[in-house]
Formats: sequence, structure tokens, C-alpha cells
Amino acid sequence: MKWLFPLILVLLVPLSQAQDNTNPFNVQVSVTPANGRFQINASYAVPINSCTAFAFVTDYEGSKHILGIIEATVISKVGNKVRVRRVIEEDVLFFHVSMKSLIEYTETPNELVTFEQLNGDAKSYKGSWRLISNADKTIFKYDGLVELDTVIPSAVVEYFMKNNLRARLASMALRASQYRPAETMACK
Repeated sequence: MKWLFPLILVLLVPLSQAQDNTNPFNVQVSVTPANGRFQINASYAVPINSCTAFAFVTDYEGSKHILGIIEATVISKVGNKVRVRRVIEEDVLFFHVSMKSLIEYTETPNELVTFEQLNGDAKSYKGSWRLISNADKTIFKYDGLVELDTVIPSAVVEYFMKNNLRARLASMALRASQYRPAETMACK
């Protein structure tokens, strides 16, 4: 009986450490439905500087390597405004969802990228990526508001949105941690 408590501790300590390692970038996701729209607040933290973080978040065509994004093509860039055509595909239960959009991004170097859908399959989509420097890491803070045009029940969309966003953001955080911008993308 004396060995039971130490045995339990030996078994539980690795489990608690494994749970801590499952979210190394502190990915947080909140999806709140309201009047047919979804307010999305999410974040993750990556041990990179704000310049590299900004280069990553504005590498629009590189986003094709992120889970669910099939196409991302820069259409135009004028000043701090960039227009990007995107195609996203998801499977939600028995439904295959493909969404096309033209999004305009407005860039504030090393701090903020706001965006708004100009046209596309969603009724509306807009939000921002805010970059917050914090000691040896950068926090990527995403705020978005989306109104979909779909026959899929809202509760189903909310469930899959929460789970798919968590996986997508974890994928983005991992890619950001490995991202090395071209030398020409120096901090301004």
C-alpha cells in the first residue's frame, strides 16, 4: 500500500506535462453567435519578434499552406492596401463547404492588419490581426465577425468553427514559429 501513492504520482506527472505540451503556443479560441453572425476572438503566442510576425501575417500567398486554405492570390497592392482572392474548403459533417472571397487588407507595419470582404460567399466578413510584443514572443490576436450564407444549422457551424479554428490556429502558430522572411522584408 505504501507504493500506491508514489505510483499514482509517477503516472500522473507525465500526463500533466503531456497536457501542457499539447498547446505550446497557448492557442485560445472563442466563438460567440449573435443575430446570425459569429464573433470570433482568438490568439496564440510565438517566440518571434514583431517584424517576423508581421511578415508572416502579411504573407498572403504563403497562407495556402494553412489548413483549409486552398487558394490565396494577391490581386493588387496599393500603398498599405492589399487585395487577395481566397478559396477556403471545409467539411462540416456531411456538408462540403467551399467559400470564395475577395478581401481587402489594410496594413499598419509590425502592429496591425485589418481586413474586410469586398465580395464573396459569406454575407459579411471583417476583422483584424493585432500583433502584441511581449518579452521574447509576439501574441497574434485575431478578432473577426462573420455572417455566413448557409443552410447548415447555426449550432453545427459554431461547433465546427470552434474546433476547426483551434486546429487552423495551431497550424498557423507552428508555421509562424518556423517562418523566416526574405531578407528584403526588413522591419520598417
